[in-house]
Amino acid sequence: MMTEHILVVLPHPDDEAFGAAGTISLNTKKGIPVTYACATLGEMGRNMGVPPFANRETLPSIRKQELEEACVAMGIQDLRLLGYRDKTLEFEKTEDVADTVYELLQELRPSLVITHYPGYAVHPDHDACGAATILAVSRLPKEQRPLVYAMAFSKNCREELGEPDISINIEDVTKNKIAALAAHKSQTTQMMNGLEEKLEAGDQDLKRWLSREVFWTYHFHE
Repeated sequence: MMTEHILVVLPHPDDEAFGAAGTISLNTKKGIPVTYACATLGEMGRNMGVPPFANRETLPSIRKQELEEACVAMGIQDLRLLGYRDKTLEFEKTEDVADTVYELLQELRPSLVITHYPGYAVHPDHDACGAATILAVSRLPKEQRPLVYAMAFSKNCREELGEPDISINIEDVTKNKIAALAAHKSQTTQMMNGLEEKLEAGDQDLKRWLSREVFWTYHFHE
């Protein structure tokens, strides 16, 4: 299937930077439009910057600005903020969140959707967002469903899901991924400190993480 439009549905600002910034950047550089539907502003995040420059009141607007800067780094021109509250997505009715995603599917007709793999994404908001997105896609007739690339991080994901079947070399856009991560400075400043030095010193684990992104194709069973 030819990729014509990508819809990314994730719950928090910075989820995209950690898991899919390279893949997104590769596609936007080819002129493929990407819409990012971010469910919350991550306003309940514990990190406030290093040294702290945010507080509970200012964090939502700061994280929104950081998200917008990350989108610029990845070439995303269409950011949709879904308006849910951080750390409460798991308590929303899955059907209701799916309604919101389904409207986007109807509007955009994406050929590829990127989201979290429900049950294997560690954070309750991740799982809830992934479950609602999968439900929304399942409502489409089989012949109209986009491919779904799902991100999984749990310790048992490979044991239960097998190895990821999608592995994307992002070496050509490593700088974009680093820029997207750096944009979320309230959350990533400590992690980014010394990153360039580690790369220059030949840190192989870091190089692997910044050179490849993996996903599981979600298979519908009906």
